[in-house]
Amino acid sequence: MNRTSDFKITEAEFNSLTSHEDLLEIFDKKDIDTTSVLSKFNYEVEKKLLQIELVKLQQWVKKNNKRVAIIFEGRDAAGKGGNIRRFTEHLNPRSMRLVALNKPTEVERGQWYFTRYIQHLPNPGELVFFDRSWYNRAVVEPVMGFCTKHQYEQFMVQLPEFEHMLYEDGVTIIKFWLSITKEEQLKRFNAREDNPLKRWKFSPVDKKGQEYWDDYTKYKELMFSKTHTSFSPWIIVKTNKKETARLECMRYVLSLFDYEKKDDSKVSLLPDPNVIMRYFRSLHKYD
Repeated sequence: MNRTSDFKITEAEFNSLTSHEDLLEIFDKKDIDTTSVLSKFNYEVEKKLLQIELVKLQQWVKKNNKRVAIIFEGRDAAGKGGNIRRFTEHLNPRSMRLVALNKPTEVERGQWYFTRYIQHLPNPGELVFFDRSWYNRAVVEPVMGFCTKHQYEQFMVQLPEFEHMLYEDGVTIIKFWLSITKEEQLKRFNAREDNPLKRWKFSPVDKKGQEYWDDYTKYKELMFSKTHTSFSPWIIVKTNKKETARLECMRYVLSLFDYEKKDDSKVSLLPDPNVIMRYFRSLHKYD
C-alpha cells in the first residue's frame, strides 16, 4: 500500500515542474496510482489536437464556401451542450454560429414549422451547430403534447423532403443522436440539482424525462425509421462516458471532409465504431 507521506509533493519538486510529464514522473516515483490522472491528461491532449484539426477544417469550409450544419439531438442530459462547447471552443466566431432556439412565439406557431429554422441555416463558408433542431417535433413535442397528431404526422412526411432539398442545394447536414442510459440520465439530473452552476439546465420538461422514458423511446425509433437516409444519416453516439463521446464526435466530423493539411494530423481521425456508428449498425442501444 502507498504511504500517506508519498502523496505529498515538496516545494522543490513543484517548482521543478515544467510539463504534465514531469508531474507524472514524480507520481510514478512515489508509487501513486495515476490511472485517473492519465485518463484526464490523455483526454486533454487528444482534445487539443482534434481542436487544431477543427480550426483547419473551418478555414477550409470558409475558403471553399461550404455550408455545414451539425445537429446535436438526444435525451435531456445526454451532453449536447458539452459537445458543442468543445467543438466551438477555438473556432473563429465570424464563420461559426450556435443555434439554440427557445420555444416558438405566437407568430412562429402560425408559420410553416421549418420557417424558424431556415433562417438559421449556414451561409456559404459557415459552420452552424444546432443544440436541438427541427427534430423537436419528432420526439419532444409529441411526447409532451406540444403539437397535435396531425402536425406531427405532417411534419414526418415533409421532413425527408426538406432535408433532401437542403442536400441537393449543397448543405452538408450531420445528425448526431447522443445516446444515454436511463440510469446515467438520472445520475446527471441529480448532479444538476445539486450544483448551483448547473441548476438552470434543469427544466420542468427535464423532470418528465424519466417518467416518459418509454414514450421518448417509441418516438425516437419512429424518427430513425423515417429520417435515417443515405443523404442525411443518423449517427448514434454512446455518451455515458462524456469525454470519450466528445472526442469521437470531433473525429467523426473531421473524417467526413478532405480539408487542407489533413494528412499532417498528429491524432487519429478514425472514429471508434464501438462508440459512434450509423443508426442501422447500432444493434445494442443505450436508450
